[in-house]
Amino acid sequence: MKHTVEEVRLKNGARGLLIDVPDATVMSFQFQFRAGNRYVASKNIYETAHIMEHMAFGANARFKSEHEFEAEFTKNGAYHNAYTSDLSMVYVADCADFEWERILDLQRVSICQPRFNSDELEAEKGNVRSELTGFLNNHNRLLWPKVQQLLGEDVLTFNQRLRTIPRVKLRHIKEHHARTHTTGNMRFVIAGKLHGRKAEVRRQLEEWELPQGERFPAPHDEFHTSKPTLIRRKESSNLTFAWSMVVPRELADEESDAMDCLDHILTGTMHSRIYGAARKKGLAYGMFSDTSVGFHDSSWDFGGQVNLDTAGELFDIIVRELRAVLDGKLTEAEINAAKSYALGRHQMGAQTVSQISNFYTNRYFADDIVKEYEKVPDSIRKTTRERIIATAREFIDCNIHVLAGVSGGERKELVALYEKLSPLFDRS
Repeated sequence: MKHTVEEVRLKNGARGLLIDVPDATVMSFQFQFRAGNRYVASKNIYETAHIMEHMAFGANARFKSEHEFEAEFTKNGAYHNAYTSDLSMVYVADCADFEWERILDLQRVSICQPRFNSDELEAEKGNVRSELTGFLNNHNRLLWPKVQQLLGEDVLTFNQRLRTIPRVKLRHIKEHHARTHTTGNMRFVIAGKLHGRKAEVRRQLEEWELPQGERFPAPHDEFHTSKPTLIRRKESSNLTFAWSMVVPRELADEESDAMDCLDHILTGTMHSRIYGAARKKGLAYGMFSDTSVGFHDSSWDFGGQVNLDTAGELFDIIVRELRAVLDGKLTEAEINAAKSYALGRHQMGAQTVSQISNFYTNRYFADDIVKEYEKVPDSIRKTTRERIIATAREFIDCNIHVLAGVSGGERKELVALYEKLSPLFDRS
């Protein structure tokens, strides 16, 4: 869908994007605060942010309960949700175009004028406990926070987080909201039919009843290599693994595009070098690789599930294909095919207002960068073989990595897989 983007800076310190989609029949709202788990007052009450997010649509200045608010918000089909990550708390909503003003006002009330009460706190503490306990049975969910922790990120695992829930009191919820929910710490992306409406949107947002405050800085962790770590689950008959490598800097856009291209070549399809070869041999039903760009660092991750008796063969393929990449053995045909795939996915990614909004929020909420949608195809086309190889080599040369797994097997089996990977880092 065709659209235009304008960044606005409000008098109260808030910043955001107004995305005009002329043909839209819906309006999409996203409001972000750096108010996630890393910003709680103490690790002893680590779940404060998460519990507060669960209470986000509860009692407020206009409605006595979550049920009353929900009934009013959704009566014409509107949708709302919220989520918390290590860094962010984000409030989202989608509604029909005809009721955008009503929905924006309801979001104002819920975000700016919550009335946190003890009954809702106890209920949501129970719901959060149930949610996190469920994650303990999801081996992928269980694994990656442990990988973060092993690499040096100051986060807690789900087991550790569960133990902090009883310590969270109502005063902690109120303190977290007051400290983090300020206009200076707020970013927003609003997308829909905005022609002729931008002035009204700005006026409403500038009247939000929040203190000004400031944008919180992103935390900076020191990363290091850790020994292979097994989370033993006797009921697990296979191995869920995660192998993560880190470079202690933010990748440039062209480097990120290059790694996306490489990830597609390695694991993106049923005919890819690693995943495709593993499927052809019947070694693993599913695996992936992915490159993530953070504030102060970037990671190259591999993960998946594999039977213990075929894990060695899968890791042999991983090592073989990564060594080939490091040795410069990439063909232009492979790279061009990956570019073509990326171009197609980019074009398909703007079919709805929500998709358009998400394209911009991913980067804007992170570091205030307004990524230019129209320039992405040109950036993809400029990806070179040399850039791919150089960026992959940097991940290896930094030699910051960890292998972890969830399995009913023994640690020595994971160590044996780690020993297959280790020679990659000896490129002298």
